[in-house]
Amino acid sequence: MSGSSYGDLFRLTTFGESHGPALGGVIEGFPAQFDIDIEAIQGALNRRRPGQSHLVSPRQEADQVEFLSGIYEGKTTGTPIGFIVRNQDQQSADYTHLKDHYRPSHADFTYTQKYGIRDHRGGGRSSARETLCRVVAGALAFQYLEKLGLRFSCYVEQIGEVAMVRQAHWYEDSDIEASLLRCPDPVVSAEMSNYLEEIRQAGDTIGGAIRCVVKGVPAGWGEPVFDKLHAELGKAMLSINAVKGFEIGSGFGAISMRGSQHNDAFLPNGSTVSNHSGGVQGGISNGMPLSFRVAFKPVASIQHEQKVLSNNGEIVSLEIKGRHDACVVPRAVPIVSAMAAIVLFDFFLKQQRNNLPL
Repeated sequence: MSGSSYGDLFRLTTFGESHGPALGGVIEGFPAQFDIDIEAIQGALNRRRPGQSHLVSPRQEADQVEFLSGIYEGKTTGTPIGFIVRNQDQQSADYTHLKDHYRPSHADFTYTQKYGIRDHRGGGRSSARETLCRVVAGALAFQYLEKLGLRFSCYVEQIGEVAMVRQAHWYEDSDIEASLLRCPDPVVSAEMSNYLEEIRQAGDTIGGAIRCVVKGVPAGWGEPVFDKLHAELGKAMLSINAVKGFEIGSGFGAISMRGSQHNDAFLPNGSTVSNHSGGVQGGISNGMPLSFRVAFKPVASIQHEQKVLSNNGEIVSLEIKGRHDACVVPRAVPIVSAMAAIVLFDFFLKQQRNNLPL
């Protein structure tokens, strides 16, 4: 299956299905003799896993990572790092009614059109459960980037119509994790929680947005012309399940701004007064914090009777069963930060390869 690998010098290949025995991956390009904090990697997985609260999927998974290669006595060996995470709480019978039916706005139909076959159990390969592999690779990359001085602030900025007023701001992990929804504004978080509970009780779903701010990225990371830093960030984010939009810096807001308003005036030390560019100019980092926003659509599986397409071409009524999130964005925060770390670590290695100043 093509399309299951991401990255150039730092490369992740994932495998597995939602209801198969396990999911896993192979990570290539990680430098040798680096001390790995396994507990930190597990902590990142714990932030992504289901069953964290009544507002997310009730599926119960330990999501315990098992490293099979590439790490010896706590250090990386420079060889491929293989890992698996075993599935333990599959309830495949919940999806029997979907074997011959395609959910609206879901990958059921398109996977069948592409391959002529699909694993209907929990969405198979199209399930967001695949993203746990990205979190493992991202947690590894993050540990190296942290040694270089990079810091990440990734949080829920909006759920449905409820949004934070103070946008593109830096928040500490303690403030973000204090909220079940990973929204660092306590007042907005409470409003989001009440709003999401109404959505959940109605058997419906809702979308949202995640903000990511990265400090410490030096000027010079990025490869012109087709491998621009923000282009790779966009590709990485849009590869995440349910993501429908990506914007960096002023994003679509730049449409209504004049150049005199949008230009980031320089300071003598090379930094800028404003950061409408979001830390990237000409596809290369400029030393200012990276700031981007990722938009997620509502989950396609809703607890309502819907008109669905059967595999024999009939439109029939069907009520979707199974365990699904009312909103994916709280659990997607570690996924967004993981993909950002993977992209940035890849560009760091490219910068080293080119023997350019770091």
